[in-house]
Amino acid sequence: MKKNFCFTILLSSLLAACNAPTKNQQLSEAIRQDASLEKVDSMARAVIRKGFNAGSGYSQIWARDMNTFIEVACEESEPNDLRNAILLFFAMQQPNGEMIDGYVLKPDFTWYDDTPYYSEAAPEHVGFKNTVETDQESSLIQIVGKYVRKTKDRSILEENIAGRTVMERMDDMVNYLMRERYDEKYGLLYGAMTADWGDVQPNDDFGCDMNELSDKAIDVYDNAMFLIALDYLQEMSVDTTLIAKWKKMHDRIAMNVRKHLWDAERQKFIPHIYPEGSPIPEGFDENEIYYHGGTAVAIEAGLLSKKEIEVVNAQMLENVRLSGMPSIGLTLYPVYPEGFFHGGMSKPYVYQNGGDWTWFGGRMIQQLIANGFVEEAYTEVRPMIDRVITNNGFYEWYGMGGVPSGSGHFKGSAGVLAKAVEMFYEWAEKEK
Repeated sequence: MKKNFCFTILLSSLLAACNAPTKNQQLSEAIRQDASLEKVDSMARAVIRKGFNAGSGYSQIWARDMNTFIEVACEESEPNDLRNAILLFFAMQQPNGEMIDGYVLKPDFTWYDDTPYYSEAAPEHVGFKNTVETDQESSLIQIVGKYVRKTKDRSILEENIAGRTVMERMDDMVNYLMRERYDEKYGLLYGAMTADWGDVQPNDDFGCDMNELSDKAIDVYDNAMFLIALDYLQEMSVDTTLIAKWKKMHDRIAMNVRKHLWDAERQKFIPHIYPEGSPIPEGFDENEIYYHGGTAVAIEAGLLSKKEIEVVNAQMLENVRLSGMPSIGLTLYPVYPEGFFHGGMSKPYVYQNGGDWTWFGGRMIQQLIANGFVEEAYTEVRPMIDRVITNNGFYEWYGMGGVPSGSGHFKGSAGVLAKAVEMFYEWAEKEK
């Protein structure tokens, strides 16, 4: 009798253990019941429905911004309007294959710019470009790739713009980069020295145009963005010759990023290679700086192993702790010394010199989810979610103490969070 009783207790315990929710199921339930995620997603979609400009305070439509809200825009916008907004970029493409940063109607072009861009194929618009950066062509290719993947509208690839198809024009962009922004010695793309993914150089007051004051520099962000673009091109094309060309190019760039930019000992990317001399002041070791945004994009480009992702995420969290900033959206740490950049950015933890940007922190959240670090992602997204609700908006960046700054309805921030929430929900549905 006693043996039977013990056996019954043991069996009941085993059955209870078998029926207990797993850790993933508990996390799935928490995500599905989290009303704040739903609220922020709804707020983000409302912002993106208002148009394709970068946000409040920006009348312009930027490629690098649209690239981070295009997938949500595909769900929330009038399809023909979105398609036309994308095609207008191609109408503004320059004869040498170069792509602009963005465009605006001519009457709205009200700021100083040495070299505005014009095109006979888009006579009502003017384009502009922060030439210190090398992500514009890659951003537009990614926009098209995400648009095609989301809408299944492959006809856009054959759309004829002033005698050349969209697919031909994207190859022209690749050729432009390899001709005008490729360093033969290192086998990598270059731009001017900026802070991580930023588009402001330190040597002049305007800071956005490559000029005689610029310092040629190679970084992980530009090259990771190019790798992602090459992946999308291979996915979209049916031309085996072009696919082979892009794959060879991709593999060579990826190999050279690991060879020249990855610091295996420190398990981090170095900020820059300076082929023609460094602008860094004596006594300051730039290689101590950790670039959060470029690292997040490098993960998206497939440049880090799962173990390396775990390590760099821990490093980001430690940087947040040491800096006192609110989230892993922290641009970089430690910051560049005061006065190195001109203007307001000369101060630490301002704008791209250590400001906290959901626009890139949200991309790291996406990559944590994509690579199986969902629990970490759910914890680390919390400050980003909370500040949207607290401030009733998607601010461009945050300063020390979580002070909101810049555009109050920045669509890049809205887009990356909405996509992250969607990824959380997709994972939670599979694990419930």
